[in-house]
Amino acid sequence: MRKSKAKERVLTPDPKFNDVTVARFVNMMMMAGKKSVSQNIFYTALELVEKKVTEEAGIETFKKALNNVMPAVEVKARRVGGATFQIPTEVAPSRKVSVGMKWMIKYARARNEKSMSERLANEIIAASKGEGASVKKKDDTHRMADANKAFAHFRA
Repeated sequence: MRKSKAKERVLTPDPKFNDVTVARFVNMMMMAGKKSVSQNIFYTALELVEKKVTEEAGIETFKKALNNVMPAVEVKARRVGGATFQIPTEVAPSRKVSVGMKWMIKYARARNEKSMSERLANEIIAASKGEGASVKKKDDTHRMADANKAFAHFRA
């Protein structure tokens, strides 16, 4: 190992829910340093989620959706004797959350509703039910890891 491990940055919780995961999500969604725009999109999306799903609060639905999207295993490419193998590895807890958030944002942006808050709201609702593109991505990742179980002994 050449370099030292990067220090974990301490995030200030978001103003509305006082939650660090929400702040992290808003930061990931942000473009061109426009945090207030990102926050507005997120909070509007949660309001829309509350209107559509009446059983629970928007923040609870968001947390449930994020849990449904977070991968447990992924594949990493590793060269062994001239051949590249896809080796299944467990995902570190902080990376699980990061990857889950990235997928939710990516597939929300790819949807074709009118505004970003509508897209995000619908992606959150779909993910909380265990459907939608971001959950499909997680399932595909798990399937890929399962298919390459035979190479697990190459783990570093």
